[in-house]
Amino acid sequence: MAFKKESTDDVVFGIRAIIETIQAGKEIDRLFIQKGLSNDLIKELVKVARDYKIPFANVPIEKLNRITRKNHQGAIAFISAINYASLDNIVSETYQNGKEPLILMLDRVTDVRNFGAIARTAECCGVDAIVIPSRGSAAINADAMKTSAGALNYIPVCREDNLKITIQYLKDSGMTVVACTEKTDKMIHELNLNQPAVIIMGSEEDGISPEYLKLADVRGKIPMSGKIESLNVSVSAGIAIYEAARQRSL
Repeated sequence: MAFKKESTDDVVFGIRAIIETIQAGKEIDRLFIQKGLSNDLIKELVKVARDYKIPFANVPIEKLNRITRKNHQGAIAFISAINYASLDNIVSETYQNGKEPLILMLDRVTDVRNFGAIARTAECCGVDAIVIPSRGSAAINADAMKTSAGALNYIPVCREDNLKITIQYLKDSGMTVVACTEKTDKMIHELNLNQPAVIIMGSEEDGISPEYLKLADVRGKIPMSGKIESLNVSVSAGIAIYEAARQRSL
């Protein structure tokens, strides 16, 4: 089996080094632990990761060896290029400042450059925060930062363990959940985005997960007349975000 080569920017390897990095308060974007290892030090790492709510994945040793040939001891961590924000704080502070929140939620957008481009557009258009899942999302690394043209230094990114619970929380907070999907007759410009809203964008492969679509209050699609039936997710996100910005500027 072939594995995609990972960037070695901001990589920490070695179990004790990773534990100390986590306990020092560094934001960990991803943590890989070798499958089948169960020694005391690995168990300590897993406990620390869970205590600090660090998402981790058990992977074959071949994947770890592709990242580094040094003595990784069965564990490699990638330090995030940003500090993750608290969604609770973002929502409450936005309301307290007299603004109607606009949140962008990305369901399994895994391409780093797409993510960076989306973040750039979102920051330019006044989106209050980007919400991503703790697993199955693009790495927020140097490539993402570069593609965002530095926007990731300014726009808050919130990493949530369960997007279903997060969607319900945002609904309970008075926000309309808007699914940007082709599975509707409504156009995105026909929706009211000039209100507290969260716009959900789906993955590059299969769009928004069905369970999240069911939770959406409204659905909107982007009008197209060409022979290609779909747009790149960063372009789609840009259109949806700009429509919200347009309505809010009127």
